[in-house]
Amino acid sequence: MSLKDQVIADFTQRFGAPPDVVVRAPGRVNLIGEHTDYNEGFVMPLAIDRHTWIALRPRSDGTVFLHSMDHDASCTFGLAQLSKDRGWQEYPKSVAWALHDAGYTLTGWEGTTICDVPLGAGLSSSASFELAIAKAFAEVSGFPWDAPKMALISQQAENQWVGVNCGIMDQMISAVGQADHAVLIDCRSLEATPLPLPSGTSVVILDTTTRRGLVDSAYNERRQQCEEAAAFFGVKMLRDVTLDQFTARADQLSDTTRRRAQHVISENERTVAAADAMQRGDAVALGQLMNESHDSLRDDFEVTNQELNEIVDRSREIEGCLGARMTGAGFGGCAVALVQSERAADFVASVTAAYHDATGLLPSAYVCQASDGASVVAR
Repeated sequence: MSLKDQVIADFTQRFGAPPDVVVRAPGRVNLIGEHTDYNEGFVMPLAIDRHTWIALRPRSDGTVFLHSMDHDASCTFGLAQLSKDRGWQEYPKSVAWALHDAGYTLTGWEGTTICDVPLGAGLSSSASFELAIAKAFAEVSGFPWDAPKMALISQQAENQWVGVNCGIMDQMISAVGQADHAVLIDCRSLEATPLPLPSGTSVVILDTTTRRGLVDSAYNERRQQCEEAAAFFGVKMLRDVTLDQFTARADQLSDTTRRRAQHVISENERTVAAADAMQRGDAVALGQLMNESHDSLRDDFEVTNQELNEIVDRSREIEGCLGARMTGAGFGGCAVALVQSERAADFVASVTAAYHDATGLLPSAYVCQASDGASVVAR
């Protein structure tokens, strides 16, 4: 039974009638452009074919009731008086708070949710949940759907209510994703440019089965180092520094700050070059840029771990792999590989075996499809 069918069946059993509407919002994998979003730089993710699903109907009492099939738990909160707590229920509350803060008049609703975006894997399960909640509120409350605006509101929810200081990439791609395309996103202007994947290539997600753990301090430390480097160059963000400008003054920075800045500045240039390669259909060039991105994340930004490096190294040794890199915040989670489509099945089998032999861990490797952003799937 599909997740859509499961969430409809659960809703119908729980509430005694079919839902009025079903919405979904995707997770994402980032092809290139890592730790550049909070530097107002460039990223190039694609929305994947794994989603948060919500089946729902409106309520007239200003209350939201949501049952999570994944947690086997329910939450209830009133829209008139929101208060912070802890747990998964903070995500729907955070979106309600941010929408209200933006001036939207909200209607209550009741629903059931299920998700197949792996948690903690660097595939943005939280952004998927936030955009699905925003889409649910849009449907029952009757306000128009402005995808970039909903992405910003969802980012505000995660930053200011949940307390995770993420950039805009995850929410943007969950909102504006396009089937069969990656999307080049300018994280300053929010301009989004869909780019078709090179002909004859497939994107493979490689889940190391390691999880990030308590890395908030390391993430915040890197953000601070980026801010220090930007201040040194007299600019708002590292996005405003060219490689030539960086090279001319790099020796005046501390070793750590220099390497952090070098990654971000070079990663922005790689991401723009990757977009050009995609427009030309140059899969080899795209793969090489992905390789260079991982090496920079490993050596300069220092956000990989042993397992991520292992699965990337093993991927690059397999025939048909054009490029591989970690994806997401790092310190565990997933890598992504660009593979010749005709060799994708053999690649998945080979990398799974090679990684297991090297680490004793059994990864989850699968070919993903680029999907559309948050949408209504049934009324």
